[in-house]
Amino acid sequence: MERKNILFISSWFPNKVEPSNGNFVQRHAEAVSLKHHVEVLHSIGDFNQKEKYLFDEQIINGIRTLIVYYRNSNNPLQNFYRRMKGYQLGFSRMKKPDLVHANVLHNSMLFAVYLKKKFKIPFVVTEHWTAFQADSSDSIGLFGNKIAKYIGNNASMLFPVCDRLRKGLCLLGIKTPAQVVPNVVNTDIFEIGKSENTVKKFLHISSLTYMKNIPSILNVFLKIHKRGYNFELSLGGNGDLKPIQEFISKHKLDHKIKYFGAISHSEVAQKMSEHDAFVLFSKYENQPCVIGESMSVGLYIFSSDVGGISEFFPENFGILIENDNEEELCNAIIKYLQNDVKVASRNEMHQYAKNTFGRDAIAAKYEQSYFEILGT
Repeated sequence: MERKNILFISSWFPNKVEPSNGNFVQRHAEAVSLKHHVEVLHSIGDFNQKEKYLFDEQIINGIRTLIVYYRNSNNPLQNFYRRMKGYQLGFSRMKKPDLVHANVLHNSMLFAVYLKKKFKIPFVVTEHWTAFQADSSDSIGLFGNKIAKYIGNNASMLFPVCDRLRKGLCLLGIKTPAQVVPNVVNTDIFEIGKSENTVKKFLHISSLTYMKNIPSILNVFLKIHKRGYNFELSLGGNGDLKPIQEFISKHKLDHKIKYFGAISHSEVAQKMSEHDAFVLFSKYENQPCVIGESMSVGLYIFSSDVGGISEFFPENFGILIENDNEEELCNAIIKYLQNDVKVASRNEMHQYAKNTFGRDAIAAKYEQSYFEILGT
């Protein structure tokens, strides 16, 4: 297939206001850029901005990226208008695309429908939002669902990142064909770890928000400590560290539990390479990037069985725990510390990650669908 012009637009994308928001969209764009000419356009509000519109154009990892910042207000309708105007102004500066690759069925992606109707440019949508899972507690309400349904039914193809999400979109009434395409892992960065720790080292990296269930992770490791087991736990990310600091101080666990702040993507890979196991005990998820990244490094994974995690979780790569069941997680970690579990080789984990989440694998999935839509 000849290289096409693909324009990525997204409801979420890393920017100066929210530096890590939608970084998984950026990685999808980078994967597609292996086979096509990709540009990225995003529009986001900034309450601290005096100018009505500001244009920030950069080349990020080889991709021309234009972020249009508009002056945010307390009026949602005014903000929506300015966001759409921002997209329109930004689009006038981009190459005319053969296809628009939209991301996240928020009202921002009405711009993709506008481009289709005005310029006859087809669009596809990759969906990440847990709000569209059938039993999600992250509901966006009747109006939000109606907008999502309208956008989805105007798309040529949907790409939910897991099958559980695909089923939720179907229940919403979206009839557009859908194909599961998971999140990307750069397996060149997330290389096979070579750590040979005498004490088992556990890692958790996230946004440290409510859904990540940090208090439960800390409670579990406190129980394990009280039962006399030796371990090291590191937790961190781009969130509030104060509760972790207070927990460590209260229980005098500074010799066993460490914390760290926001780190770069390459630093995440380095952190993982120094550890033996990864712990994710979220209350809800779709298909978290960090699981695939852990596999690529070869970490044994302890994860709550939520969202689409089980869809990409081979035997002996780790263990899935009932949601919010601290005792089950505690017992599983103790079995691991007792060397009473079968663990797949790091090479096997890395190869699975490369074949399933690797940039070439993801690019090939998208390219096939682009080919079917564009017919060339």
